[in-house]
Amino acid sequence: MDYIKNKKTYLIKEFLIEILYLAPGCCIMAIGTSLFLLPNKLSSGGFTGIATILYYLFNLPLGTVIFFLNIPFFIWAFLKIGKKLITKSVIGTTLLSVFIDLFERIPALTQDRFLACIYGGIFIGIGLALVLKANASTGGTDLITYIAKSYKPYIRTSNIMVIIDIIIISINVIFFKEVEIGLYSAISIYLMGKMIDIIFEGVNFTKMMFIISNRYREIAKEVGTKLQRGSTAIYAKGMYTNEKRMMLLCVGSRNEIAKIKQIATQIDKKAFIIISNARETWGKGFKKSI
Repeated sequence: MDYIKNKKTYLIKEFLIEILYLAPGCCIMAIGTSLFLLPNKLSSGGFTGIATILYYLFNLPLGTVIFFLNIPFFIWAFLKIGKKLITKSVIGTTLLSVFIDLFERIPALTQDRFLACIYGGIFIGIGLALVLKANASTGGTDLITYIAKSYKPYIRTSNIMVIIDIIIISINVIFFKEVEIGLYSAISIYLMGKMIDIIFEGVNFTKMMFIISNRYREIAKEVGTKLQRGSTAIYAKGMYTNEKRMMLLCVGSRNEIAKIKQIATQIDKKAFIIISNARETWGKGFKKSI
């Protein structure tokens, strides 16, 4: 009995925390949409693009149109996916629609399309990241991808979203007869994705470096002394020369990687170096546990 009560309390607490992410997220998305993109005829893709056309064609409230466009997909998703995701999606879409219609009454913050696409993309990206942190969605393209994956689980979500966004932006370009709308909208969508990455992964991007050198011990020692960064020696074998060697793996910030490269090349000019991005780094000297 206590277990059931504790579990129920936990689920309620979890739901309230998710709403605390969801509400501000929808509000920020609405600011980006109503105060930047909409007044400049720009689109962030999805149902917003269709609603933008209807807004300029029939003067229909953008938020209200977005909500009604989602209704058939809510019903479809409810039948295919289940109650939990749809509940939060309905809440998210409702909040977004209400906020958009409220902010529509405020004059646009800029009539410069370049600034509008930059700031619109940033605001919508930040807002959408908060919505995703709440394990929710605001309907539209997200909902369609969930439905598609229920039929074909291995289909790539990014492919569906890109195809839908390209189609909708193309429709906007044809309707408004301005290629610039498509170009600026594409910038906005790109920035949205970048802001989501930054919020989920942080701004402390790291890089990793593989160094193949006979003088790996000296390089590792110098890196440890000058930068206080550890390195890992990995056994490797050159398939062309058939030689067994040690390869150093080093991880650090952009600045540190540049310094490690300098140290390695100073010690061994013939060192073979590979540098690549590390999506996330956890542990001592980097991010701590969640």
